[in-house]
Amino acid sequence: MVTSRVSGFYKLSAEQRLELVAKERGLSEEEKQVFSGETAFPLRIADAMIENAVGMISIPLGVATNFKIDGVDRFIPMATEEASVVAAASNAARTAYDLGGFHTSLSGSVMRGQVQVVDLADPYGAMARVYENKQEILERCNAKDPTLVSLGGGAMDIEAYVIERGAASMLVLHLLVDTRDAMGANAVNTMAEAVAPYIEEVTGGRVVLRIISNLADRRLVRVRAVFSCEQLGGEEVVSNIIRAYEFAEADPYRATTHNKGIMNGISAVVLATGNDTRAVEAGAHAYAAVSGRYRSLTRWERNQEGNLVGTIEVPMAVGIVGGATKTHPTARVALKIMDIKRAEELAGCIAAVGLAQNLAAMRALAAEGIQRGHMALHARNLAMMAGAADDQIDLVVQQAIAEKDVRYDRILELTKQLQKGGCP
Repeated sequence: MVTSRVSGFYKLSAEQRLELVAKERGLSEEEKQVFSGETAFPLRIADAMIENAVGMISIPLGVATNFKIDGVDRFIPMATEEASVVAAASNAARTAYDLGGFHTSLSGSVMRGQVQVVDLADPYGAMARVYENKQEILERCNAKDPTLVSLGGGAMDIEAYVIERGAASMLVLHLLVDTRDAMGANAVNTMAEAVAPYIEEVTGGRVVLRIISNLADRRLVRVRAVFSCEQLGGEEVVSNIIRAYEFAEADPYRATTHNKGIMNGISAVVLATGNDTRAVEAGAHAYAAVSGRYRSLTRWERNQEGNLVGTIEVPMAVGIVGGATKTHPTARVALKIMDIKRAEELAGCIAAVGLAQNLAAMRALAAEGIQRGHMALHARNLAMMAGAADDQIDLVVQQAIAEKDVRYDRILELTKQLQKGGCP
């Protein structure tokens, strides 16, 4: 039975961590080499994915532990360049593990395709005609993707509204498409393009834009978890975390950084699995502002036992078929490590990491200050920048932390001392 609760995982070498995960998830030698980077990402695949390809850029790929999601233990691959993100998510997940871990629910897998119609003599009359021809519109859309329809998806409904701009009022038609296990951009955009001529015929107007919306408000994921008051550091820490959340809920300047911390976790998993980080980030931040004021994506409160209860609700347009999720070899291995069978499982895992990441950041702020943990990990990057050899990095970092002086100039000085034969 796979368990994500691995004591001392961070103390293992990178090679030992990979071996442990590979054994638990049944990775082949080839998959291990892909994940470790020993098998280089082929330039021919990069050239097929984007135009003018000349090479690759590598991002560190870690694995978060301690995640129990809907009763299933999962290792969570995270691709990020920022120190402390993977460790923070793992530590936060540990405080929820014995209290049941994370529980998820989803609103569905429906995406919106927008068709903009202009030059209308009677925009409201045109909107009525669109609804009158709803079935024909849906049939024309679904004719473009019979495979999706055979899987239970496809265009399910339409919505329409008029944006009034005086004589330049426009009609906007929303195609509501169940994209199932795909993110859905290609399917939705193809349908919107295909139905545009018919929309012009029905409305008497001119179609301009035909494009998916990344505000995926019909594809929401909700996650709940209870975090141990004792493991977080006691009642005062819990109270401070709730006060920190209230600050973010009330103030957009704080909410922006608060939600950025959530996205540190979410974007790392989205990237690791070959999904569209920009689409997910855009949708999340737009959803944070749907009330008319930019607010926190999470909610935090105390239950009757005194433990901390966290919830998150966020759009999550991710898939496990199509795009880089299938063409990128590392993304394929990442999904295998997570043991993902459906897109909604992936969405739940990603949002759970976002909730854990948010808790970790607020706990650091409330209990010890964000710099203590973050800068200790950042010190390793600084030591490498200063030219410390592999066997010197830990010595330099330990001394800098002991001095509480994690600045590049001091770390450079410590590195030079060590390389000259002295004690840092």
